[in-house]
Amino acid sequence: MAQGKKDSRQQKASKGSEKIMGQPVSAVVEELVGRTGFRGEITQVKCLVQEGRDKGRSMRRNVKGPVKKGDVLMLRETEIEARRIKSKVTKGTYS
Repeated sequence: MAQGKKDSRQQKASKGSEKIMGQPVSAVVEELVGRTGFRGEITQVKCLVQEGRDKGRSMRRNVKGPVKKGDVLMLRETEIEARRIKSKVTKGTYS
């Protein structure tokens, strides 16, 4: 009886995930914008998409871990862009 219910249910993805999930797209880091996150562990970068539907688009992304200008990022999706860092204070660093 319980198995019948289990078989009839199917796992469904969220509303827009079918469109987002696909082949990773490469993007080259053009500029390091700043540090963000509670302790400054996230780096915000501007990157240029190299392939796919949004080829040539420059977008802002948040990156965790070491990154420098010229690095290649593999993006799962190119539709969501990071919010702009508002404050001039760089969080997590002392000056």
